[in-house]
Amino acid sequence: MNIENFWNDIITQNRQSLFSYFLNDAIIRWHCTNEEFTVKEYIKVNCDYPGTWHGEIEKLFELDSKIILIGKVQSDDKKISCHVTSIITLCDDKIIEMDEYWADDGDVPNWRKELGIGKPIL
Repeated sequence: MNIENFWNDIITQNRQSLFSYFLNDAIIRWHCTNEEFTVKEYIKVNCDYPGTWHGEIEKLFELDSKIILIGKVQSDDKKISCHVTSIITLCDDKIIEMDEYWADDGDVPNWRKELGIGKPIL
């Protein structure tokens, strides 16, 4: 599977192409919101999400039938910015399972700023 093409089709909400990356009985889980989707449901929720988006793969690890992708996603107006960690399991070069962890990007909380430790990631 070409993970860069998959990522691009996710970001651009390319409904027609997305089905081709998954086995019919694949399961997708969004752990941060305790949701599990079928392929059809996942593509619907991804492609019906309002707005237009851009993103980049920040880290990518591939080992046998597993892919771990860490990406940054932003709305075109830059009002929304988040990171996703996707753990993808392949079978016959298609996704059979995908576990995703989404986090909103934001400022350091005041209580940690008051500790006076840490520094920005460059």
